[in-house]
Amino acid sequence: MRIDVLNGVNLNLLGRRDQATYGEHSIQDLETQVYAWARDLDLQVRCRQTNHEGEYVGFLHQALGTADGLIVNPGAWTHYSWAIHDALEPFTVPFVEVHLSNVDEREEWRRQSVLSGLGGMRVVGKGFEGYREALGLLAERRP
Repeated sequence: MRIDVLNGVNLNLLGRRDQATYGEHSIQDLETQVYAWARDLDLQVRCRQTNHEGEYVGFLHQALGTADGLIVNPGAWTHYSWAIHDALEPFTVPFVEVHLSNVDEREEWRRQSVLSGLGGMRVVGKGFEGYREALGLLAERRP
């Protein structure tokens, strides 16, 4: 089973951003951990990160028809990018929206997700462990 893990805007600043909210570890640390968890679950994973919305949409287009599942953390784009919503809309494979912090308990604008209604699962507020949970959810839906 192949899973694409797509991280969005500002996630390259993990470890340097508000550590009380996002933790002290880097995006490289996160990706290393995701690859290890994927091996334990016998999943093939490709991690990607970008600060460019159009490139993120391109990552989704590339995953369409090739990935068996997705983990998406678009960062702040979650709250307003209808382009990302529309790029996810044609997917028939399962996806999990992941957020390191509990966006449901933060600022009002962070509580809205344009991805809701697309049928994806959601994991929030569990830090890096949220990615492990997301991998497990996808592994349970293995074809």
